[in-house]
Amino acid sequence: MIYRFRVILDNDTKEDVFRDLEIKETDTMEDLHNIITQSFGFDGTEMASFYLSNDEWDQGEEISLFDMSEGANQVRLMNETSLSDTVHEAQTKLIYVYDFLNMWTFFVELAEIAEENEGVDYPNLMFVQGQVPDHAPEKIFEAESDDEYDDDDDFNIDDYDNLDFNENWN
Repeated sequence: MIYRFRVILDNDTKEDVFRDLEIKETDTMEDLHNIITQSFGFDGTEMASFYLSNDEWDQGEEISLFDMSEGANQVRLMNETSLSDTVHEAQTKLIYVYDFLNMWTFFVELAEIAEENEGVDYPNLMFVQGQVPDHAPEKIFEAESDDEYDDDDDFNIDDYDNLDFNENWN
């Protein structure tokens, strides 16, 4: 069987940027990583992870390109995880993050499971829409509430005389 995915770049540009891919269900998550990076024009050498996701695109379990856990919290690795063990009719959505310094983030969705076509080499890039921007779209991370800090508008961090500690404590 063949898995058909739509991979959408999470960006705030006017133009949609996505790729439609086909890959064998027996391939690994690392194979999916490779076709995604190639189809978007990345060299594929940066850290990357897939995250299981639900219909609201919440980030779930991690499947990592490299084992960085140092034995503490074991994570599944892409090269040891088959697509069919990860993605299926009940689990169709993944979040893919490439290059953790720049945080290229993609929404990956299983669109269809189909029969293999004779004469087609897989993985297969089926469709390309949009140009990848030069830089990863900027992510804005905001605190849920800044209310606890609103009362401290007159606080001056350089005013050592009014700080509540002994600066010569040591």
